[in-house]
Amino acid sequence: MSAGTLVRRTVRGATALRGGRLRRPSPYQVFGALFWLVMTLAYWRVPLCCDSGQHAAVVERLKADLLHPAHSMAALPGAGSPYYGPYAVAQAVLARLTGLSGWEVVKLAGPAHLLVLLTGTGRFVRMLTPRPWAPVLALPAMTLLWGTARVLWSGYLGLMPMTTNLGYPSAFAIGLTLWAWALTGALAGTDGAAVRYVGPDGLRGWWRYAVIGALYGLILLIHPVTAVSAVTGAVAVVAARQRAWRAPVAARWALAAAVALMVAVSWPYYDVLSLTGETGLDGMHRRLYEQMAANSWLALLGAPALWARARRSARDPLVLMFSVQCLVVGYGWVSGHYTYGRALWAALLPLQLAAAVALAAPRPWRRARRALGGAVAAGACVGFLTVQAGAVVPRALDPVGFAQPPRWPSYDWAARHIGYGEVVITDGYIAGHLIAGYGPYLAAPIWPDPALDERERARRLADVRAYLAPGSTRAGRAALVRRYHVRWLLLTPRHPVPPEAVVVAWSRRTGEVLARVPSGAAARGLPPDGRQ
Repeated sequence: MSAGTLVRRTVRGATALRGGRLRRPSPYQVFGALFWLVMTLAYWRVPLCCDSGQHAAVVERLKADLLHPAHSMAALPGAGSPYYGPYAVAQAVLARLTGLSGWEVVKLAGPAHLLVLLTGTGRFVRMLTPRPWAPVLALPAMTLLWGTARVLWSGYLGLMPMTTNLGYPSAFAIGLTLWAWALTGALAGTDGAAVRYVGPDGLRGWWRYAVIGALYGLILLIHPVTAVSAVTGAVAVVAARQRAWRAPVAARWALAAAVALMVAVSWPYYDVLSLTGETGLDGMHRRLYEQMAANSWLALLGAPALWARARRSARDPLVLMFSVQCLVVGYGWVSGHYTYGRALWAALLPLQLAAAVALAAPRPWRRARRALGGAVAAGACVGFLTVQAGAVVPRALDPVGFAQPPRWPSYDWAARHIGYGEVVITDGYIAGHLIAGYGPYLAAPIWPDPALDERERARRLADVRAYLAPGSTRAGRAALVRRYHVRWLLLTPRHPVPPEAVVVAWSRRTGEVLARVPSGAAARGLPPDGRQ
């Protein structure tokens, strides 16, 4: 071998895949994995509650009939219900293939949704800054800088709400939204260069815009309320990052918008455009505005960082996003369409991320940045100690007595007696939220749904109140039993069991009883021989 010959050593084992050097994980990969583990355990230790019964019922209806599902809560057709989006259909297919129940699918969905949220957050923050610690600081900012009042609404990304809402489609839709914004910003930041290096016709570049459009259409079908924030946020990102507005560039974004619309309107289960005038959910969302200050004031600690970004550039993506999302929330208040208050998470996110990006700057810090760091740290501690701590500190390890997530009772004891699709009347708030997730129907659904006319739902609620009224007659109760094909009563201790019903089971924990309603002549309020 000559002196000038270069000898290359053969690299063996796993390191051969990376040229002999192992790639070190980034700070966000380490802390993100730790956060995923902690919140997954926190989510799994809390019994499913709140809206989980609705989403479990959706899976059960699609599992029973994938092409023509019934209404999620009432023994009626489900055509036109926005709950039957593509993600719910995919969950039902999984349930069919694996034999999982709707409850099990919702429970398993939580960690998957959290993974989408975490990866989407990392991608979006990296679009804003190359600082490696910015995504890490974004996690406590997004989960602690909310308010000092407890709120468990879906779409809220605090630690405490995550223990109940991670399994909801809204959590998945928010994660997809963060991914969509990151991909939109990356594509807009190319100034159209994405199509220059791929072949003579630039087909690959055009397809990137089509894929992004399909992603926004998918978000619209999965959770229409989140899609409002997703689309307005996308407009802000494009306005901030797209510098050259030549005709081909405008045509590509028009293609993205057209694909999004095409994906949305082609979904066969419901007409997404018909939801624009839907007002059934507005009343229940008014509370979001009444409690908004208490639910969100800690996020204002990021206002100085956002203001500093605005002074550097009025076209900063976080500045524009904050502006458009505030317009969405403000429109909901002015117009009375309070459902738009669900966009609050997207209005607070720019404040939270602006603080995280500013505090990820290398040191030494100037006085203003040190003051910002102290204020944000203090705010995060306040948010953690007043509201969020109980989400991750179990009662057995809690030396202070933090407020814990809700622990709703299970209705397995009742569901084992009720057949799938049988109709139940209940006076319980928790039972009304959960029992449909086991397969039964409610005589009066508790949630508005475009698949059921709101006047009909109000009539059913009034009939149930009449059935449970102290002055109700046996004949009147029998008429309602026949009208809605009621088979069971699930009653709290505050309502006595009607004399014609037979108690089958009861709960030691809640004192509720399950009673079977008689059928035939007895249900009509007649003696067994049929005489008046």
